[in-house]
Amino acid sequence: MVLLALAACQSNTVKEPAYIVQVSLGGWHAPDYTAEQIIGRLDTVSRIIPVKKVIIGWSLDKEIYRQVGEYLHGKDIQMLLWLPVFAETEEMCENTPAVDLWGNIPANYDLAAGEGFRFNCPSDPQNAANVVDIYDRNFADCGFDGIFLDRIRTQSFVSGVGGVLNCGCPLCREKFAALGVDLEAVKAEWDACKDDFLSVTGYTPEGGFTFANPMATAFFRAKGFIVSGAVAGIADAFRSRGLEVGMDLYAPFMAPFAGQDYAVLAAHADFIKPMLYRQTFAPAGMGFEYDLLKKAVPGATGYPDFQMDLDFLHTQLEAMKPYPCAKFPGIEINYRAGVVPTSEEYVKESLKAVTSHGFDGAVLSWNIMEAPDAHIDCLR
Repeated sequence: MVLLALAACQSNTVKEPAYIVQVSLGGWHAPDYTAEQIIGRLDTVSRIIPVKKVIIGWSLDKEIYRQVGEYLHGKDIQMLLWLPVFAETEEMCENTPAVDLWGNIPANYDLAAGEGFRFNCPSDPQNAANVVDIYDRNFADCGFDGIFLDRIRTQSFVSGVGGVLNCGCPLCREKFAALGVDLEAVKAEWDACKDDFLSVTGYTPEGGFTFANPMATAFFRAKGFIVSGAVAGIADAFRSRGLEVGMDLYAPFMAPFAGQDYAVLAAHADFIKPMLYRQTFAPAGMGFEYDLLKKAVPGATGYPDFQMDLDFLHTQLEAMKPYPCAKFPGIEINYRAGVVPTSEEYVKESLKAVTSHGFDGAVLSWNIMEAPDAHIDCLR
């Protein structure tokens, strides 16, 4: 089926993609780059490939954004603030943490300074208000054209089963109950079935995994509505301020475990960026997250032996097509030994797959400042 789809795509004229690039400044304090370094790099990149937008953040240094924004707007390139939502805001405000069904705060994942992946409750209205307030207080006068929402999910299997069977705080319990899901019953079912609670009977790119246990189906469906509904409210608050909104999403096959309902999110986004990372051995890497799932529930049955190859990439690209907003799949092009060991060949084959599906473009992830020159040059 994939080969037929490819043949059909390749028979059509492939349009020139528009690229979105990301500039990671590190955490809130002590940005990793100066405005001059960023402008110099963006000037080099934009002479090689057509850059439509730049996602940059989330340092509090306003002068960087003002200088970079002036340069970008002079070239008719939009500047979007890279803003974390349910994680990484601990230094900025008081948050209610997310807990699993047993009331425990899941373990975090410390990839680098400023990226602890410690998640907060999606149902607490104060947590949502904090995110909008961070923008209003610190970034509203910096010249941004939009917001790019990151960490719009719960924890994943990085923290084991407790990472996905959450949030189980009193507020979330009420929301689950309103959707017909009793979290005490879910917990009891897990205690009785253990790993088998997450067994599946099949998988399709369009419909995702089919759980054998109806209670698991109901839980993840409700979780998607709760988490994604909270994200939708935050997105609407930014759009009411005249800002474009982009969203960082897990690949379609893993998104439901983390509470990302594509249908809900796409209805409130100007564009989505599914992280189709086949060479990332860290959170959001497709193979990385899938391996953690199978390690967390070794007794669960029915999970296919996915290979992170081009055929699988095409299935995920196909799964994105039904949603109404613009789509810019995220392909990692930066290089870091042991974490993201990309190559020129990998970048070219991945972007060729994206363009064959006729999408609006692609996000070159996740830090253009760390991307080898060869990974840009090969996209000429």
